Amino acid sequence: MAGSDARARAVEDAAEREFVISRVFDAPRKLVFEAWTEPKHMMRWWGPRTVTNPVCEMDVRPGGAYRITMRNANGEDYPIKGFFREVVRPERLVMTMDCSEHSQKWHDMVCPNHAAGDKNPVGEILCTVTFEEEAGKTRVTVRQRFVSVEIRNAMLKLGMNDGWSESFDKMAELLVVRGEKA
Repeated sequence: MAGSDARARAVEDAAEREFVISRVFDAPRKLVFEAWTEPKHMMRWWGPRTVTNPVCEMDVRPGGAYRITMRNANGEDYPIKGFFREVVRPERLVMTMDCSEHSQKWHDMVCPNHAAGDKNPVGEILCTVTFEEEAGKTRVTVRQRFVSVEIRNAMLKLGMNDGWSESFDKMAELLVVRGEKA
């Protein structure tokens, strides 16, 4: 019984460290998957409306790297980099997210008690994206797992939910334009 209790606690802990958001897009799964995996498309929708993405590089294969740099209206850059752990076209992406190159000010807001000299106080974020067909439309679900509940909560306070919602709004707009050209 003790082993099953420990497993149950581990599952509960993992769930508490997660952020999940989902949206149904009025576009075929192949088109939505391409919006996630082709840099020329991703750079147009990634991030809140207040950012641009001057850098978007992707090697979409297991072990392949990616790098996206979001730039806000003040010219501050917020690079995200990582590796694809799993690529199942057009169903699923699993990738790491590393925000270690964000500003010290940002790291202090997210993890105010981090150790001096810690290069990545937020830790590695694991992001799983699924693409499910639903009557000619596509449900995208993003599941991010953080190293702690505290980091997830800090990211929520900084507007992570709004950021993803705005990203999805921008993606929907892009998919309409791409669908018209198809």
